[in-house]
Amino acid sequence: MANIKSAKKRILVTETRAARNKAIRSEVKTSIKKVEAAVAANDKAALTVAISTIESASSKGIYHKNNSARKVSRLTKLVNGLA
Repeated sequence: MANIKSAKKRILVTETRAARNKAIRSEVKTSIKKVEAAVAANDKAALTVAISTIESASSKGIYHKNNSARKVSRLTKLVNGLA
């Protein structure tokens, strides 16, 4: 355990940020799964919500921009395969 006040604060801040990042990553994974389930049911509606959550996570610095672009590309390709 840290003894210095600033080190104690860093521990608290790190825990807070880690929890926030984990929640956002989980939200992105859930939206991706919803798109995959919608594709299985021949529905295209879930794609826009998923893209929105992925781009939001990217803008907050949780995903690298190329990582988020790859996720969006894969989902779009999956949905476009329905037609």
